[in-house]
Amino acid sequence: MKKQWLLAGMLLLSSFCMAQKKPNIVFILADDLGAGDLGCYGQQKIKTPNIDKMAKQGMRFTSFYCGTSVCAPSRSSLLTGQHTGHTYVRGNKEIQPEGQEPLADSVQTLAQLLKEAGYATGAFGKWGLGMVGTTGAPDRKGFDKFFGYNCQRQSHRYYPTHLWNNDQKVILEGNGLEHKNKYAPELIQQQALAFIDEHKDQPFFLFIPTVLPHAELAGPNDAFYKMYENAFEEKPHKGMDYGPNANLAGYQSVEKPRATFAGMVSRMDAQVGEVLARLEKYGLLDNTIVIFTSDNGPHREGGADPVFFNSAAGLRGFKRDLYEGGIRTSFIVQWKGKVKAGTTSNFAGAFWDVLPTLTQAAGAPAARYTDGISFLPTLLGKGVQKQHDYLYWEFHEDGGRQAVRAGKWKALRHKLKTDPNGPVELYDLSKDPAEKHNVAAAHPSIVKEMEKRMREAHVESPVFPLVKAEK
Repeated sequence: MKKQWLLAGMLLLSSFCMAQKKPNIVFILADDLGAGDLGCYGQQKIKTPNIDKMAKQGMRFTSFYCGTSVCAPSRSSLLTGQHTGHTYVRGNKEIQPEGQEPLADSVQTLAQLLKEAGYATGAFGKWGLGMVGTTGAPDRKGFDKFFGYNCQRQSHRYYPTHLWNNDQKVILEGNGLEHKNKYAPELIQQQALAFIDEHKDQPFFLFIPTVLPHAELAGPNDAFYKMYENAFEEKPHKGMDYGPNANLAGYQSVEKPRATFAGMVSRMDAQVGEVLARLEKYGLLDNTIVIFTSDNGPHREGGADPVFFNSAAGLRGFKRDLYEGGIRTSFIVQWKGKVKAGTTSNFAGAFWDVLPTLTQAAGAPAARYTDGISFLPTLLGKGVQKQHDYLYWEFHEDGGRQAVRAGKWKALRHKLKTDPNGPVELYDLSKDPAEKHNVAAAHPSIVKEMEKRMREAHVESPVFPLVKAEK
């Protein structure tokens, strides 16, 4: 009898421990991928079966937004839980000879909060938030392990001279601006999968900010390229070839840019499938939150053709725009047994919501400050989901831009650095999601309210000024 009671007690304790087990978190961030580049968001020409399967087995969001419409500030918004009126990095500010403006030492990140909660943390791909040895280096911002491109300028080339393993430079023999030998995305993927192998028996946060499918358009002449090699009518793109006159920032010439781009997207999709398969191998899928999204809208560099592929899913704008096509992104969450399969949500959320959501799900400490709200009630289908009063974005290049979404209304202002009180465009997204009809003249009171929100959301930064300084 005593043995039976002991066995029952052990089973009860085991069940309790299982119930209390922290979920693993895998966050996959594509680079310059339009929502319309995925089959589950309407893509007809490019095959993305693994990400489409994620959508079928989880929740697909239809009104989710990036941090802003370019790389570094969007990632800063994601990791700090703050919109671009508050987050530290608000633009692509380059540091020579390598790296970008680093996150300040005082900045708190999602990885730091999860690490404090006992998570092993790893990032594999593109960083762009602080060079090795600075306050913004991955190991100073909560990541136990980093492998990939520290500098986003370096990631313009898929056959780089080196990558970084934490603070150690990894020389890629045979690579350079004249030669191609080792394809960086494959090397980075191997390290990401190895991180799962190493940490399968403890809670982990795996951040995969892949460089695919950012320009340049490049990849091995393998099955992914051959899938599309003769699929489209092509016009060669003349760029800067690998050779004596090449430079780091340029993009190579591409004979078949559409086929190359499509192959890069399908390669990225296959890598998502490999991550899911590795989780399944270890029986981790039932206790892992897997999220897929992109850092901003589709790019037009290096021969990319987002119009041909309808990469912005019929919305206006591309990368660097604050129109919907530049900032509305794919966002898919798979969490077996928790998130109902095959569901769709129109929750209007943004990157700064990710931090409070994941720290709540993980039982991690709350951030000292966040502009975000947890959308865990939406994911679990339980409780009352709080809504944003409004969402706000800044863009610091091309003269400066601001945008606000409040309910069905979307307002934009351009050329902030020379005309901070310039005209505001207004769109009714419920009737005009493609932002074709500026209705500002018909709704002056709405315009006034949106201008007020722009003023209150923006806190001027000495590092990334948005408005022209007063004399």
